[in-house]
Order: sequence, then C-alpha cells, then structure tokens
Amino acid sequence: MPLNFIHFRLSFVFTLVLLLPLFANGRRCSAEFLCEAEKLNIKQYCNKKTLGAEFGWNYDDKSRRLDIAFGAKLDGGIGWLAWGLNPQGPHMVGTRALIGIKHQNGSLECHKYSITDATRLGCQLLPIDDLGLDIRNFSFVYLKAFKYYMIKATVFLPLGYNSSRTNIVWQIGYAVADKEPKMHPTSLNNFDSTETIDLNSNLVITYTDQQLGNLRTAHGILNIVGWGIIMPVGVIIARYLRRYPIRWRLWFTLHISCQIAGYILGSAGWASGRWLGKQSKYYVFTTHGIFATTIFVSTTIQMFALVLKPKRDDLFRKYWNIYHHFVGYAILAIISMNIFKGIAILKPDYTWKWAYIVVLGILAATALAFEVYTWTIFTISKIQRTKLRKKNEQKQQGMGGTGTETSEPPPT
Repeated sequence: MPLNFIHFRLSFVFTLVLLLPLFANGRRCSAEFLCEAEKLNIKQYCNKKTLGAEFGWNYDDKSRRLDIAFGAKLDGGIGWLAWGLNPQGPHMVGTRALIGIKHQNGSLECHKYSITDATRLGCQLLPIDDLGLDIRNFSFVYLKAFKYYMIKATVFLPLGYNSSRTNIVWQIGYAVADKEPKMHPTSLNNFDSTETIDLNSNLVITYTDQQLGNLRTAHGILNIVGWGIIMPVGVIIARYLRRYPIRWRLWFTLHISCQIAGYILGSAGWASGRWLGKQSKYYVFTTHGIFATTIFVSTTIQMFALVLKPKRDDLFRKYWNIYHHFVGYAILAIISMNIFKGIAILKPDYTWKWAYIVVLGILAATALAFEVYTWTIFTISKIQRTKLRKKNEQKQQGMGGTGTETSEPPPT
C-alpha cells in the first residue's frame, strides 16, 4: 500500500476523532433552571443558548398561547436581558422584544421594545406600549438561589406568526441609560443569538448557535493542529535531522508524513472557515480570511514539491531549495499570526491562547536548542579541520624540505 495513502487515512481518522466530540448534545437546560421553569408549568422544552442563556417554553397550537421563561446571568452592576420574536426572519431588525433592565442600585424593571433599522444605526431605543402582540404576565425577576435573572411572559401569537417556523432572538448587554438599553458586545456569540424553531416539536430549522459554535471550535482546532503544530514539526525534522546535527535515515519519510498530515488537517480547517464565512451575513473578517487563503494556496504549492522538485544534479536545484525554504519559513510566520487573530475572533477562554503560546514556546525552544547544538558542533568541527589542515600542511612542508635527499628514484 502506498505510503502517502496510509498518511491520508491516518489523517482522516484523526480528523474524525477531533470533530465527533464537538457535536455531542449539550443543549439541555441546567437542573436549576428546569426547577424554576417547572414552577411556571414549563416542562415541554428547555434548551441552552449562546451567551450562557437558557430558554424554556410551552406552546398550545389551539389557543396559540406561548409561555416562556428566559434566563441568564448578568455580571456587573448594570445590564439588560432581552428575548423577542421576529416575524421577518432570524435577525435583530424587526424584533418585538421583551427586555428586563438591571440598574446600578439593584432595582429591576421590564418594558417592550421594537427593534428597527434606526436602532441598528444608533438611534435611541425607548419602550413602546403596542408590539402587535398580546403579552400577559410579563415580569423580570432575580433568582437568588442560582444568581439568574429571568424574563417570564405569556404571549398569544397572532395568526400571521407561523408557529412551525418561529424566529427567536435573544441578547445580553451591559450598558443602560434609564430605560434605554445600550449597544451589546459584538462577539460572535452575540451575533449568533437567533434561531428559527418549530414551537410544536422543538425542531430547529436554521443552523443553531451550538452547531455554529461547534463548527468554529472544529475550525480552530483543525487549523491549530494542522497548520500550527504538525507542519512546524515537519520543518524542524527537515532542518535538523537530515544531516546536522543528527543524521537520521528516515528523516525524509517523517518530514513528508508531517507535511501531508498537517496539510490535510489545515485544508479541512480552511474549508470549514470558508463555509462559516458564507454563513456570516452580518459580520466579515476580511484580514483573517485573506491570510487563511494565502496559507492554503502557499502550502498547496509547497506540497507540489513531492512531484516537481528538481533532481540533485539539476542546475536549478540550488535556487529551488532557496525558494522552498524561504516560502516555508514565511508561511510559518503567517500561520502563527493568523491563529492568534482567529483566537481573538472566537474569544474563547484564555486557555486557547495560552495553550498555543506554550506550544509555540516548545517548538521555538526545540528549534533553538537544535540550532545552538548545530552551530556548536559545526564550529568545533571547523576548528578541528583547520588544525588538521595546518598540521598536514606543516608535515608536507617538512617532507618537502628533505625529500630530494631521502627519496628514492622512481622505478624504470
């Protein structure tokens, strides 16, 4: 079986191992939230959402009655929690929102708001009385037992609302001016706080926040492992195990194995990033995308070295080596920079950033140790060769001074 095919199969299996745990079901509400929701007779559906929020509801299609409980933590002195319906689509503009506000003194209040294009442009958002919805039992409370703030309400859906394709929007912010909620943070999780669901079956019609989050996590892991770890290891092997400081017969096989595995994983990460970019209608990360495509195209060209590399006696081999090494090191620099940009976009906990810093530190320390060892051995060898050459020159000079007197005539 060809060696490259074996490398491909191993990389494919490794990719599946990385991805499968990311799609495990983790959407069920916490036990504490479920307990509180059951007090409102909400037992039918309850799911976790982005921003650490949880949403439970009951829906009766005959009466078109929707009972909701929506809760999350509000860290800090002030903040607001919003839940709403949007008959136009799963996005912010057009949402009929129920918003609970927490003031600095700890007091709570709740109001109804209509989110319009003017709101997105920064105009003042003020409460209104008529949302076009029959809303009852609307309240905003603090659940001290587990430090949750919760919106409770009963909504009777008009006939124009499709209960089998209901657009849910939620949001959390941390700035308030009297009764006006100010702009929320602009992380990916804030932009992903929408879903289209079937109220009768809990079937999610659109890509859920969890699916997008899992795909982004997979995208990050594939790129970090493929581009950011395996490929640099392959470069270290090629530089330091080929001849100096250690000559290893299998260096080329291991080098190619690392580059193929890294390329497959990194390409999968790049492809998932392209797909995620097409799903991002309201936010674009141009610089990150340009660097990612540059990395993919450059590494693809580098991989052609497997079949296009000039032979050892070719006149162009020297120039090809210079190009191959220069492009390879440049790619590694761009990869590291773009991984940090990706981490800044995803904004996970600091574990990701520091874990990659530790990985880079280990790779850099390994390369530095090999480099110091290489130059030490090279310098010692050069000094020894210089001494040996001088010794040989002195010996030859000594022999040359008496050679005519002691040498025998050449045989005839």
